Amino acid sequence: MKLTKGGNTPVPTSLLTVVLSWQSDHEVDAHALLLSESGRVRSDRDFVFFNAPRHISQAVTLDQEPAPGTARLSISLPRTESDVTRIVVTGSVDAAPFADIPGLILTVFDHNRPVAWFEITDPDSVRAMMFGEFYRRDDQWRFRAVGQGWAGGLANIITEFGVQIDDPGDAPSSGSGTNPSRRTGDGPASRTGNESAMQSARRGTSLARERQEAPPPLPPPNPDTADWHVDPEHSGLLRWWDGEEWTGSTRPVPSADARHCHRCGRPRRWRLFGRAATCGECADEIGHYLAGWRGRAERVLRTTGPQGGDWDGLWVALRYQRIERAAAQEVLRPVGHDYVERLVAFAFADGAIEQSEMDAFDAAVGDLGLTGPLIEDLRRRMLRGRMLTRLRSGELPVIQVAGLHLDPEERVHLNVPAIQIRQLARGPKLTEGRLICSNKKLRFTGVDTGAEMPWGRVVSVVSEGGRVVLAATSARGGATFDVADPDLAAATIEGALRVAKRLALTPGRRDTRSIPQEVKAQVWQRDGGKCVECGDSHYLEFDHVIPISRGGATSAANLQILCRACNRSKGARI
Repeated sequence: MKLTKGGNTPVPTSLLTVVLSWQSDHEVDAHALLLSESGRVRSDRDFVFFNAPRHISQAVTLDQEPAPGTARLSISLPRTESDVTRIVVTGSVDAAPFADIPGLILTVFDHNRPVAWFEITDPDSVRAMMFGEFYRRDDQWRFRAVGQGWAGGLANIITEFGVQIDDPGDAPSSGSGTNPSRRTGDGPASRTGNESAMQSARRGTSLARERQEAPPPLPPPNPDTADWHVDPEHSGLLRWWDGEEWTGSTRPVPSADARHCHRCGRPRRWRLFGRAATCGECADEIGHYLAGWRGRAERVLRTTGPQGGDWDGLWVALRYQRIERAAAQEVLRPVGHDYVERLVAFAFADGAIEQSEMDAFDAAVGDLGLTGPLIEDLRRRMLRGRMLTRLRSGELPVIQVAGLHLDPEERVHLNVPAIQIRQLARGPKLTEGRLICSNKKLRFTGVDTGAEMPWGRVVSVVSEGGRVVLAATSARGGATFDVADPDLAAATIEGALRVAKRLALTPGRRDTRSIPQEVKAQVWQRDGGKCVECGDSHYLEFDHVIPISRGGATSAANLQILCRACNRSKGARI
């Protein structure tokens, strides 16, 4: 599983191999620290490095002869002692900072099978780094990708995890790769470094015992969200909360002074008229990170959409980088518009908008931060589609009609001006009046005429060619009406017909016009998400080339993407 900064995944409780690889001639030393619940080492033996390459429990072993361009650690989780809750994997360099070392990748293998890997694409300009950590949770081991740099070198990492050093020069040098005696444990340099580490670790053990007596720090106010919070033990630091517990990742609290960058704390340059310039370093870092982040976000949108663990992980990674959500939403805006257009077209493919589809639309627009006339147009279309779907399913309004004689328990659902169109031998006859729909029957009342049609005689009702067309078992065979809003009138009449004949659709049930999801995806991919007639990418609809009313099949070969204007002009024509 590919991880981003702050991401985590379960790993097998077995013998694992951690491989750090890079693409240069630099020497990178890998280390490991075994930590207790206090977050500190228990003794000098819990620090595994070039002078002490094997832990006494055999839980961690450092490979002293790795392949060029790699560093390797063997980590046996079954042999890890029960009071060890975390194994932190760190590294250090001497000749150059990590920012100058390309291609840094940390991979966790289980019997030569990679189970997690972490590409460190934006290392800080430091000489020591915490790459990741193994930790226990609910009797299971997990691995978290960290990628946090430490200024001050290896000495500062040792201090962070409870090893106090009186003189930073006493810490094991990060330049061990150039001294063979440090690799083999021979010579004065080896003894000096190892003894210093042992003495420092003893002081760390004392500090750990003191910390064990203190209660664990409380979780942040919103414990379900992974984010940076003020460290409960050090008010001058931010500590990463991963959604379940405090981690070892920290960073300085940014200054609230406008003269300093709120992200990194570096002083800003000042422009004319007293306005602060943007932080150039952060702008470059954010731009570089978002370039890769956008590609990952597009892949997730194409596969699972804006929901699920992969999508949440993208925003967790942004928070870990302290990148504003609005900046990422702006980068993602074009592909976000395409996704929402696709979402709406898929929802309307079967002519029904369920509440779950309305909720999915609102959630996608909110997550992607989309606004503007096109989005509002789509929202109005979804709201109207949802209203028509509720009418067709039998959720009908009750209105009052003055001067109309109603049967007992009769309720009126529709009362609109209409023109009845009757085809006579000498041509169509147009009669003005009102179309009234109730739970008992359908009425048309004109100046000198009137007609009633009980629901038992009505076969179907559709909105076709801008008119309401009814098929019936009567001698005349039905009726056609011209109304101002034929879709609304047809949906209301269809709902009343379904209720009267007890055919109302239950929530979530589709009618026979439903297009399978895989067919919609195939047609959308084939037509490129654009109208095949004019190339427009807004207000798209699935159209049957041969209409269903003329025997057309609901198949990929008989479906095409049209914008609403082209679809309306086509009508029921082939």
